[in-house]
Amino acid sequence: MRAGVSVGTVSRVLAGELSVKTALRDRVQDAIDALSYRPNVMARALRTSTTDVIGLIVPDITNPFFSQMAASAERAAFEYRHSLMLASSHNDREAEQSHISAFLDRSVRGIIIVAANVSHSAHVKTKVPIVSLDRRFADFPLISINHAEAAALVADHFYELGHRRIAYIAGPADTEAGRARREGFVDRIRALDAKAELEIFSGRFDYESGEVIARRLLAQPPNMRPTAIAAASDQQAIGVLRAARDLGLDVPGALSIAGFDDIHLANLVVPRLTTVRQPTDQLARRAVELLLEKALEPGDEALSASLVIRGSTAPPPPDQAGDQPTEGPKSPQQE
Repeated sequence: MRAGVSVGTVSRVLAGELSVKTALRDRVQDAIDALSYRPNVMARALRTSTTDVIGLIVPDITNPFFSQMAASAERAAFEYRHSLMLASSHNDREAEQSHISAFLDRSVRGIIIVAANVSHSAHVKTKVPIVSLDRRFADFPLISINHAEAAALVADHFYELGHRRIAYIAGPADTEAGRARREGFVDRIRALDAKAELEIFSGRFDYESGEVIARRLLAQPPNMRPTAIAAASDQQAIGVLRAARDLGLDVPGALSIAGFDDIHLANLVVPRLTTVRQPTDQLARRAVELLLEKALEPGDEALSASLVIRGSTAPPPPDQAGDQPTEGPKSPQQE
């Protein structure tokens, strides 16, 4: 054989198995390229009952964060010589279940699911590996960041700047991420200063929720409205930014705004948005790896997020600043 390896090794390379050593994998790939070999995908699927296709289900493909996540998953799948089949559940339980059934009917290698709603109990009986990504689906292992710890980074940042009149716009309470982000932010603010004025609102992870809530908040007299608003998503935060602009409030001079996720638009709006950066490439790659590893009892894994400081946050106006802490948290990433 041109590659100088066994037929079994070639089969494992073509199947994208991670157990093959890099040197052997490279030799097989060089031989494949030299011979212009193309495996018969349909014949392999009939023989093994699987294909080199990974299914990905997201709640809303129009949401910029999930679009970025899908792009990251596609790149990760490609690295392991797999293709990605994408479906959007539109945050509908029945659609989610329908997509799962469709993927299983097509003998996919595995399924990655960003759950539409974590409050329902889903039961899927299959030997095909399933991994939850960002939001938990049923009792399948979850790859995500620690949402509570990440939200606390924003609380630390606001406190270090001197903000003591703060509002938090939470995400939906029926999502694990929404609950964890709210808990992380609120608990951290209260731990830093029990006397800090903190208002909490709930909305969807979209632009409209942020804008509607912000208009109500910012319509108050200057001595009553918050000097800083944290949002559970960048979309909400951009909605807040739009409301502040329409009301003639300077950001960050009169109001600081921070988001969560670091979607591409966060670095394009004016001022650029301070936000929590989720490592979407790492999250997606780890989800793909977990599917292909065939671990007997895979468990949850949490990756670290980081705070990216941009132009939307600054100290409050001098006449509204709180006492500065003597020692602040470690400096986050700044752009």
